[in-house]
Amino acid sequence: MTYKMNWDLESIFPGGSESIDLQNKLHLIEKQLVALANQVTKWSSEQDKPYFKEFSALLTSQETISLGLTQVHTFVEAVQSADSQDKKANTLFGKIFTLSSSFETIKTILTKKIVAISDEDWADLLLLSEFRPIEFVLQETRIQGKELLSESEETLINALSIDGFQAWSDHYDTLVATIAIPFEEKDGTISTLSAGQAYNKMNADPDKKVRKQLFDKWEAAWAEKAPLFADTLNHLAGFRLADYKAHGVSDFIKRPLEYNRMEKETLDAMWQAVSEHKQVFIEFLNRKAQLMGKEKLDWQDIESPVLVGNTKPQTYPYNKGANFILTNFEKVSPKMAKFAQHAFEKNWIEAENRGGKRPGGYCAELPESKESRIFMTYADSPGEVSTLAHELGHAFHSDVMKDLPVLNQQYAMNVAETASTFAEMVVADATVKDAKTKEEKINLLDTKIQNSLAMFLNIHARFIFETTFYAERQDGIVTDERLSELMEAAQKEAYQNSLNSYHPHFWASKLHFFIADVPFYNFPYTFGYLFSLGIYAQYLENSDGFEDRYIALLKDTASMSTEDLANKHMHVNLAKQDFWVAGIEVMEKDIHSFLELTEDYLN
Repeated sequence: MTYKMNWDLESIFPGGSESIDLQNKLHLIEKQLVALANQVTKWSSEQDKPYFKEFSALLTSQETISLGLTQVHTFVEAVQSADSQDKKANTLFGKIFTLSSSFETIKTILTKKIVAISDEDWADLLLLSEFRPIEFVLQETRIQGKELLSESEETLINALSIDGFQAWSDHYDTLVATIAIPFEEKDGTISTLSAGQAYNKMNADPDKKVRKQLFDKWEAAWAEKAPLFADTLNHLAGFRLADYKAHGVSDFIKRPLEYNRMEKETLDAMWQAVSEHKQVFIEFLNRKAQLMGKEKLDWQDIESPVLVGNTKPQTYPYNKGANFILTNFEKVSPKMAKFAQHAFEKNWIEAENRGGKRPGGYCAELPESKESRIFMTYADSPGEVSTLAHELGHAFHSDVMKDLPVLNQQYAMNVAETASTFAEMVVADATVKDAKTKEEKINLLDTKIQNSLAMFLNIHARFIFETTFYAERQDGIVTDERLSELMEAAQKEAYQNSLNSYHPHFWASKLHFFIADVPFYNFPYTFGYLFSLGIYAQYLENSDGFEDRYIALLKDTASMSTEDLANKHMHVNLAKQDFWVAGIEVMEKDIHSFLELTEDYLN
């Protein structure tokens, strides 16, 4: 089948950033917030017990507003992503963040009242049928709510975050929109690439001269604005650290762990396993360098295609890629395939390779419509097919949860990366099996291994960087020069000095460091990748009834801790290294295969 490369936003709010329906929706949410604030202010748990009917009504009102805010935020983000020059979208974000701040203040007041309920009354409340399905989230709210400051202090922090915390994150998007990369074509003409276009071409072009040209100009573009990006990152981190301090939190990793509903022992076990099993990945990088006639790879070579013999880069035009995804989803999960086809047919995906778009890719929910929207810049490579599958995995995850209580749909990022990386793995595996020759298989294995490298080495470098940055930021501003030093040192540690050159301004070019509402946005990717490897291994071992087991796991991702989820559905202990090592060994098989196949192509 043939599918469009542009998404449909008109069915959500017609008129783009000028939409009248959008304005009406924002006014409605404003009124709903006033009503909820009055409800919360008047509510007394003592008067509401023993049946807590008013509390149930409060939660329903809260859920309605939550869905509405997510709906409008996703829409405006989509408008801005597709056209980074849309200035009206920026003003709309300001309105949405003001409403969100008010909502957070109201939720804070309600949470403090929840904390004040006696243990006896709370136990009685949780026994009631309407609260039993959301017990985990309610308990989590009550426990974490004990760290809240006074109502007036929390209100002030929420208000200040609009033009402080959130504003700096928005400022990053504004800066990125100004990034333009000049590129000299073979005929001498100069074209201008957006950050997203330049990134794709820099990593995928088989010509090392093209990659070198683009990387040098890429580094220069981010370096030129490095002081501005450094200001942005410093103030984001500074606000976050000040907020932690006000709440008595001295360990900056505490909140990221809470957000991901995981224990420190789990995080430590994962990184320990990663650190102790890197040698085979270094061997892969060294072999790739040999195949390219280099002693060591440069940064821009890591994701470049390996072409041996007469092999040409594999191409998957959008429709071929889409149909390839559907075919291979069908083999693992017919429900996932049917869902993905629906997403293609209903034009949920913005994939066109054009200027003016922001870099990167994402999947975002439209909970009122019970839909999603996927954003990326598709470039016809096998890697782009895997990325598209990744985002469709996110959308499928949201879809299977759409009929659960709203509070049980808010899964953490680490488990959010489970469905996406699982879907990506299914497709990456299929591309390798689809190879017609030994040379094609080498090329496609390399593409598949790139994802492992990213999760293992690149994400580890990001984690090392953020950890050292936050440690230094506690003592004051960190200059852009120092940030680049920290980034390069982190890359050298993560890649075990296996490269010839590094990317010092990676910290400026990577959106993940500048997202306000999710601290330490990076390590959940490694978690999700290794976790999904465990799920995939179970599928390979026993495919009977797998689809139902898989969907059951996804449905539980927001209803229990990460450790309990793994124990219930996979019967594993995440604090033990053996689980993580088992996942790593799956990746090692691909690398050993690559090393064996390429032996004959060494000079």
